[in-house]
Amino acid sequence: MIRLLLILSILVVCGSTASAQNWLDTYDNLLQKYVTPGGVKYKSWHDNAADMKTLAEVVDHIAKQSLDGMTHDAKLAFYLNAYNAWILHTILSDYPTKGPGGGGLFGRNKYFKAKSRTVAGKTTSFHLLENEIIRPNFQEPRIHFALNCASKSCPPLHTRAFRDSSLDSTLDTLTRRFVNDNPNALLVKDNGKTVEVSKIFDWYDVDFEGGVIAYMNKYREEKLDTNAKVRYQKYHWTLNESH
Repeated sequence: MIRLLLILSILVVCGSTASAQNWLDTYDNLLQKYVTPGGVKYKSWHDNAADMKTLAEVVDHIAKQSLDGMTHDAKLAFYLNAYNAWILHTILSDYPTKGPGGGGLFGRNKYFKAKSRTVAGKTTSFHLLENEIIRPNFQEPRIHFALNCASKSCPPLHTRAFRDSSLDSTLDTLTRRFVNDNPNALLVKDNGKTVEVSKIFDWYDVDFEGGVIAYMNKYREEKLDTNAKVRYQKYHWTLNESH
């Protein structure tokens, strides 16, 4: 009897692990199918009833996921996936839309602050998930280049699901790509005397130790003048749609 109970316990644990792994693989497949370097193929995704249902199942798994026994990197990878997957689910549920919350300021505030998403058994909002869970608990500035709010000025949505085994290298890659290759991150003007940077560096300035130029220079191939004047770009909230 004891041996039988032990075997059953092992099967339950293995089954739970397989289920968790299954939603992550499923989400990864959806990203590879619909996410491009230039944006998300929302119309194609929205028009595919099976894939819409699959994404709903993904966020349902995210809502029920237990964090017990997870490592630091596994938890961070989970929260990054949770934020982005819920964003995609919400946008696709509202599609067609001009952007988060319909594109307007009032709708956008409601979109980010409404406590209507469930993550790991807790009801939360996009605002709370980012600012009361991810930022304070992990203190990792590179998350700002991994989270995607479905807007044109956001760092591009990563085309793969985040995994704990490759999280550090993936965050490094996304950060380097954003500050080196994306005009939404940086425009150099006046022979390097002025830099126009993403509003992200203004909103979350306390996360970037040493200031925006010093932080970007850690990842820049061509270093910026440390005395350059910093200006912040206008943030474009239009939908990050690709066709």
